[in-house]
Amino acid sequence: MNKILLSLLFTVSLFGAELNWIHNYNKGLEVAKKEHKDVYLFIGADACKYCKKFKKTTLSKKYVMNKLNADFVPIYLSRDQHKIPDKFERYGAPRHYFLTSDGKIYDEDVGYMSPERFLSLLKEVKSFK
Repeated sequence: MNKILLSLLFTVSLFGAELNWIHNYNKGLEVAKKEHKDVYLFIGADACKYCKKFKKTTLSKKYVMNKLNADFVPIYLSRDQHKIPDKFERYGAPRHYFLTSDGKIYDEDVGYMSPERFLSLLKEVKSFK
């Protein structure tokens, strides 16, 4: 039984891309420093219909997840559930921040984005570096 379960979990992990969201800003910076990556900070709200749409239609795409995972440490903070540092705007969600591993903001955007537009933004912000 354990072998079947392990085999199933291994198969799912091979074919299913996912984002491993960190829900703590300081922890996210620690991981980014350790992995030598920048940070993508997504600030949303629990009842935000555009945040839900962004998650469902954009962040669920495998090619978007692969690009995010390759280049960034993803942090998600809900203004309803998590501590958001004062330097970030909490309203007008969804909010997108791109940071160095030491927390310096080098780009930001706001609103829902299609998968294609978001992927274009990811490529554009990497060119800033």
